Amino acid sequence: MTLQVFWFLLVAVLFIGYFVLEGFDYGVGMLMPIIGRKSEVKRRVVLNTIGPVWDGNEVWLLTAGGAMFAAFPEWYASLFSGFYLALLLILVGLITRACAIEWRSKIHDDRWRRWCDIGIGLGSWIPALAWGLAFANIVRGVQLNQKRQIEGNLLDLLSPYALLGGLTTLLLFLLHGAIFLCLKTAGEVRTDAEAVVRRLFVPTAVVVAAFGIWTQLSYGVGWTWIPLALAVVGLALTGLAHSGGRDGWAFTGTALTILSATVLLFGSLFPDVLPSNIDPSFSLTVDGRDGTVSASSTHYTLVVMSWVAAVMVPVVLVYQAWTYWVFRKRLTMEQIPDPIGLLPEKARH
Repeated sequence: MTLQVFWFLLVAVLFIGYFVLEGFDYGVGMLMPIIGRKSEVKRRVVLNTIGPVWDGNEVWLLTAGGAMFAAFPEWYASLFSGFYLALLLILVGLITRACAIEWRSKIHDDRWRRWCDIGIGLGSWIPALAWGLAFANIVRGVQLNQKRQIEGNLLDLLSPYALLGGLTTLLLFLLHGAIFLCLKTAGEVRTDAEAVVRRLFVPTAVVVAAFGIWTQLSYGVGWTWIPLALAVVGLALTGLAHSGGRDGWAFTGTALTILSATVLLFGSLFPDVLPSNIDPSFSLTVDGRDGTVSASSTHYTLVVMSWVAAVMVPVVLVYQAWTYWVFRKRLTMEQIPDPIGLLPEKARH
């Protein structure tokens, strides 16, 4: 295995970690106004399920972006310039959500909290949809010209396949978040989350199956039938485990589905990192095979990065595992203390 292939696989692993972990954060953020629509205490329970971990989960995205920038600078440059508006929407959504989560409890005022809840919702719905749009377009190919620039505009990214990809990540993250709430809460909140799972499961399974089959038949290779089959197994496990009250196994099922879907996308993409629909020779590839353009950095850069990753990745994994272990217990409405934020008139002074 060459270093270029190794780093392509590592970027895929980082995005898998991001989608599996941040996926339920997005789902919880989207479900917060639905499950907690009649109770501030319920909303606080929902938000507190991700309170200790959501910012740590975003580290996976920062690391994936940094790995792309350092290992495949041509991929990074072409992608972030051509998908500028789409990625800007994701960035604005993430910033809005982060500010809303951090500031929500600072002022004890219903109107202030409503605006923060809107920020959490928008910051969850927009990225959940946009990530599916972005990766579907990457797999499908873009109008990449000889100068490694993507032609067209935002509307060109809204093909039927890309829209189905966006709907897939949106529904899958919603289901993942609802299962996470079942796993992390007890009492009324868990009952409400179970009702959401029952409503979401069938439409999510249909959309995921449709997108997976479309991807495999149009862009997949022989071995990518395996992750497609595993995605189906994950959904089946989710349905069976949830109906039997096995929340841990149900969460494992949605995590397996997200993992398998991401493997399907990266497997269908390889050895390209950004295919060109104008001329295949304009495509950016892992190592410049078949007369295409290599997107990778120099060999020395990849060697240095590999040593850094060998040291730091295990540290990050151990730290995150410890965090989840510490905050593993279920939350109930009775555990939520009284608000301690400033009153509105004090906040103005």
